[in-house]
Amino acid sequence: MSPAAVHHPLFARFYARLSVTAEPAIGVHRDELLAGLHGRVIEIGAGNGLNFAHCPGTVSEVVAIEPERRLRQLAVTAALRSEVPVDVVPGVAEALPVKSEAFDAAVVSLVLCSVRDLPRALAEIRRVLRPGGELRFFEHGRGGGRAMTAGQRVLDRTVWPPLFGGCHVSRDPVGAIRDAGYELGPYRRLLVPDKGPRTPSSYCVLGTARRPPKS
Repeated sequence: MSPAAVHHPLFARFYARLSVTAEPAIGVHRDELLAGLHGRVIEIGAGNGLNFAHCPGTVSEVVAIEPERRLRQLAVTAALRSEVPVDVVPGVAEALPVKSEAFDAAVVSLVLCSVRDLPRALAEIRRVLRPGGELRFFEHGRGGGRAMTAGQRVLDRTVWPPLFGGCHVSRDPVGAIRDAGYELGPYRRLLVPDKGPRTPSSYCVLGTARRPPKS
């Protein structure tokens, strides 16, 4: 297996089933995440490809990066059903296998929690965006009261990443995007699911940022 390979077969099966079950609650957020996109789009961590069906017709091409082999196979199947052209390719967020300044927009959806090197991944995304290009994000992270955030930190140091494919629940995606040199646009915080008990991964944020025009 190459150093960049990601192989979580048990988690991949679990995630594929869970994501489809959760789609009635998540789908509306995917619509908001992708609304108005146009031109060439790169999606990092495409998973099993559930975003593809929500891409507007103004998108000319999606290059979907997915490191996990089983999820990538499922994404290829989803790409065949997509109304916009989708090319699913292997790769990791920290070393995107594409040219610099090649995309009008980038999409990250519930993926920044699991990248191995968050600052490096965000720097790579910035590299492949054209100046002024847009980053769309829908991520979960730190949230809740003092007890919940303390619990999230403990889980990140112990059982959560091994059980959930490298996922972390106490990261601050908005702060990380800002620190990586993006210009933050509108964003809002939300709970997923919006009703019922809160879990360590319920605290989400959905929004936009841009690579500065001169950078």
